Amino acid sequence: MPSGAFSYALLLALAIALIFAAFTDLKRREIDNTLNLAIAMAAPLWWWSMGAGWIDVAWQVGLAVLTFVVACALFAMRQMGGGDVKLLTALALWFVPSGFGQVIVLMAMIGGGASVAMAAFNMERVPGERMRDAIGWIVALGWVWAAGSVVYALATHRPVISPERLGAIHDALPQPGLMALIVLALIVLAVAMLFLFGFRHIMRRQKSRLPIPYGVAISAAALWVMGEGILTGTMVG
Repeated sequence: MPSGAFSYALLLALAIALIFAAFTDLKRREIDNTLNLAIAMAAPLWWWSMGAGWIDVAWQVGLAVLTFVVACALFAMRQMGGGDVKLLTALALWFVPSGFGQVIVLMAMIGGGASVAMAAFNMERVPGERMRDAIGWIVALGWVWAAGSVVYALATHRPVISPERLGAIHDALPQPGLMALIVLALIVLAVAMLFLFGFRHIMRRQKSRLPIPYGVAISAAALWVMGEGILTGTMVG
C-alpha cells in the first residue's frame, strides 16, 4: 500500500480539478469531458491508496452506475447538464455511499438556492404586477434562507432549528388538541400556497432559459465533504 502522502496528493489533485470544474462551469456553462474523464480514471489509484478490496470497488462502481442512471433521468428532464452528470458520476467513484450522500444533499441545497436566486433576478418586469413580483422575491429569499440554513446545519452538525427555538414555537401554539391541529394545518397550507404562487410567478416571468451552473454546487459540496473527511480522519485513514 502506498504512503499517506500519496493519498493526500490524490485528494489535492481532485480538489484542484473540482475548483477548475467550478470555474469553467461558471465561466462558460460547461465542464470539459477530459477533466471528468481524468477524475474517473484516477479513482482506481484512490482505491489502491486506501487499500480497497474487490467488494469495496464493486460498491463504488455500483454507486457510480446508479448515479449515472438517476442523473441521466434528470438530464432528460432538463434539470441537469451533461457535464454535471459526468462530474457527479466520476465523483461517485471517490466517495463511500455515506459521504456521497452528504455530497448529494449539500449539492441539492446549494444548487437549489442558487437556482431560485438566479431565476428571481431573471424575472421580466411587467407593469401592474408589483405585488406579484414582491411575493416572488419574498419566496425566493425565503427559499435561499432555508437552503442556507440547511447547508449551515449540515456543515456544522447542528440542528436546523435549535431546541430553544422549538420550545418557543411550541409555547406560542395553542394547547394540544383539535384547535392546535387546525391552526398548524392552516399555517402550513398558507405557507405552501404562498410558495407555490411565488414559484409559479417566477417561472412564468423568465426572460430567457436560464443555464444553471450546477457544477459549482457539485464542486463546492464535494470539496466541503472532502475537507471535513480529512479533518476527521475518515477520508484518509
